[in-house]
Amino acid sequence: MLAAKQPKPKTCKNPECGISFPPQRLGQKVCSPKCGLAIKDVNQEKARKSLAQVGRADIKVRKEALKSRGDHMREAQQAFNEFIRARDQAAGHHCISSGKPLDWSGNAVDAGHYRSVGSAPHLRFDERNCHAQSKQDNRFLSGNAVDYRIGLIARIGQQAVDALESDQSVRKYTVEEIKAIKAEYRAKTRELKGIAA
Repeated sequence: MLAAKQPKPKTCKNPECGISFPPQRLGQKVCSPKCGLAIKDVNQEKARKSLAQVGRADIKVRKEALKSRGDHMREAQQAFNEFIRARDQAAGHHCISSGKPLDWSGNAVDAGHYRSVGSAPHLRFDERNCHAQSKQDNRFLSGNAVDYRIGLIARIGQQAVDALESDQSVRKYTVEEIKAIKAEYRAKTRELKGIAA
């Protein structure tokens, strides 16, 4: 009859003990019940953190499932606008309508649409239609459309501006398309800013 193979010795997980012992059962981490009691609080803390992490992940999934199409659209618009600001800051552009330098230090720069989202929702994610603009021009001067057009022609050319102005297409986004747009622009912004995913 063959002799039973002896288990490989393990080091006791109790940092105050640390002796080498042959485990008597599968998954045994400590050499004795005394050492097991000594590290029980550490193990309970690890288990509590693990359960909390699972709980947070579950809540995140549930919150995502409760979002409306409008919620997804707002998030996608925020991601797009953040990309526009990052793009124009990286390029060193001034305000598209006034031509003045932009204050990038605070919260004084908007992503202003040439054709507004309300009048041309199909162009809300068109990068040619949106540029960094001072909050003053965007919010208090209703976009400063006349000067915006002059700045836009200088930046993207007359032909591109004419194409934007004549575009009357209809575009309906599905929730999946909106999620993809949000992911795309978040990735583009991270790439521009040099941030790891």
